[in-house]
Amino acid sequence: MSKSVYDIEVKTIDGKTESLSIYKNKVILIVNTASNCGYTPQYAELEEIYKKFKNEGFLVLGFPCNQFGAQEPGDEKAIKQFCETNYHISFPIFSKIEVNGENTHPLFALLKLELPGILGTEKIKWNFTKFLLDKSGIPFKRYAPQESPRSLEKDIKFLLNK
Repeated sequence: MSKSVYDIEVKTIDGKTESLSIYKNKVILIVNTASNCGYTPQYAELEEIYKKFKNEGFLVLGFPCNQFGAQEPGDEKAIKQFCETNYHISFPIFSKIEVNGENTHPLFALLKLELPGILGTEKIKWNFTKFLLDKSGIPFKRYAPQESPRSLEKDIKFLLNK
C-alpha cells in the first residue's frame, strides 16, 4: 500500500492518468460522489466551498462510485455532463472507482486505514463520505455523508492557516 496520497495515481474523468503529487501543498477534500443519491445536492455546496477557498490553496476532488444503491450508473461522459450541467462543477472529478471490497482504489484504501469511521470500521457506508487532508497530504478528518460541506469550513480554514 502507498505510504502517501502523493504516491497514488488516479484517472481523470477524461481518462488521463495523473499523480496526486500535482496537488502538493494544498488542503484537499476528497469525496466519493454519486449522481442519483439523496446527498447529490451536496455537489452545490462542494462547488461553493471550493470557489470560496480555492485561491487560498483549497481543492475538492470528486470520485464517482456506484457501490451504494447503484446511484452512479452512468459512464464517465454521462457523469461529467451531469456535474457540469446540473451543478456547474469546476473542481476535478475523476473516473468511477470502488471504495470498498477487493477492488478498492488505493487512495480510498489509504484514507480508510488512516481515518477509520465510527467504532474503528474502515468501510465506507455511503456516498458523499468526505476526507480532509492537510497541506502535507496527511489525512486530517473523516466526515459522514450527511455532514454538510459548509459545516467543514472551520476545519478547512484551520488547515489553510496552519
